[in-house]
Amino acid sequence: MIIGPTQWVKSSYSSPEGGNCLEWAPTSASTTGIVPVRDSKTPQGPVLAFPAASFATFIAAVKGAEFSN
Repeated sequence: MIIGPTQWVKSSYSSPEGGNCLEWAPTSASTTGIVPVRDSKTPQGPVLAFPAASFATFIAAVKGAEFSN
């Protein structure tokens, strides 16, 4: 999948020191129904693409601590 020019937004959970850096493209997500996600430290690297409904389910599970030990 090729993601065209888009505005990437750094996750509010990413550290400002350059540690865990995740970016996503909300405009692309709202217009295509696909949520593109990438590592902000390597913006030329791979982009993962998730259907918006699946990504929303994943985020809800993370917020609900369904993946905690």
